[in-house]
Amino acid sequence: MSLSEKIQKDLTDAMRSKDELRLSVIRGIKSAIKYKETEKVRPLDETECIQILQTLVKQRKESIDQFAKGGRQDLVDKETKELAIIEAYLPASASEAEMDAAINKAIAETSATTIKQMGAVVKAAKSALEGKVVDGKALSDRVRSRLA
Repeated sequence: MSLSEKIQKDLTDAMRSKDELRLSVIRGIKSAIKYKETEKVRPLDETECIQILQTLVKQRKESIDQFAKGGRQDLVDKETKELAIIEAYLPASASEAEMDAAINKAIAETSATTIKQMGAVVKAAKSALEGKVVDGKALSDRVRSRLA
């Protein structure tokens, strides 16, 4: 079952069970995907859908951070629940050990020794972790600490 089919099925399940929060989040996901399809004038493939989901996750995390700074615990709780629903559609994320292994392999492949070569290392590490969800900031921070 493709990601789009799964989202559609979960949308109808949420309607039937009258789960308002889940319904609203899934509608938001579906809307973001539909908007991008309209923009590109073609159906999206799985990787593009995953990129949209990652963007939504990043937005939620930033919102949680801002609401926490503002002392709005009620909104932090709401965003956290939404984040959990969105993350359920993402493939498994890369573990720290997998990230370290990919970084080591990328450094060996690119023969990088200085921070100036960081971009090539990050790119190679991301391609090695293809099919897994990778936090780009965490990956680049790890590469920076290795090359520094």
